[in-house]
Amino acid sequence: MSIAGLVDVKRDVSALTVPDGDKVTLPEGHLVRVMQELGGNFTVQDHMGMRYRIEGRDADAIGKPVPKASSEKIEVDVFDKSSVENAVWRQLRKIHDPEIPFNIVDVGLIYEMKLEKVEEGTWQAKVVMTLTAPGCGMGEVLVNDVYEQLKKVPGVEGVDVDLVFDPPWSLDMLSEDAKMSLNL
Repeated sequence: MSIAGLVDVKRDVSALTVPDGDKVTLPEGHLVRVMQELGGNFTVQDHMGMRYRIEGRDADAIGKPVPKASSEKIEVDVFDKSSVENAVWRQLRKIHDPEIPFNIVDVGLIYEMKLEKVEEGTWQAKVVMTLTAPGCGMGEVLVNDVYEQLKKVPGVEGVDVDLVFDPPWSLDMLSEDAKMSLNL
C-alpha cells in the first residue's frame, strides 16, 4: 500500500535509528517514506518523524529492488600511488551520510587520507575523519562503511580510521557543490 508517498514495510526489517544508530526492527505494515537512496542504502522516515537507515540488501522490505552487488571493477595500478589514491577517494565518495544527501567527502567529514607503502604494490590507507556532531550515533556505521569501501581497492592491504572531533565539523566544511545544493 502507498499513501501520499508512504509505503508499508513488507516484512519485519532490521534498521538503525538516525542519528542515534540504535538497532531496531521495523515491523511489517509500518508506514515509511523513502527520504534518500544513496550509497546503496536507504534513509526512511515514518509518520512520527523518526528516521531509519535500511541496508540495501533489505530494499525489498520497502518495495525497492535490492541493489546488485557492485560488479564494477576498480581499475588501479597498484604500483602507482596516485592511481591508488584516486581509487580510494572514489570509494570514499560512495559513502553517504544518512542525514545529509551527500557523500562523506562533500559533507567534509574526511579531514585527511594518506597512503603508506607496505611493500611494492601494497598500501595502508590512513583516514582521519569526523562526524557532524560528537554524539552522532552513526559514527560506528560510517567508520565501518569506510573500512568496507576501502578494502575493495586493489593494493590496499589495510585501513586505519581515526575518528576525531577537533576541529569540530561545521557547515563551512561542506563542498561548494553541497553548499549550492543546500542554498547555503
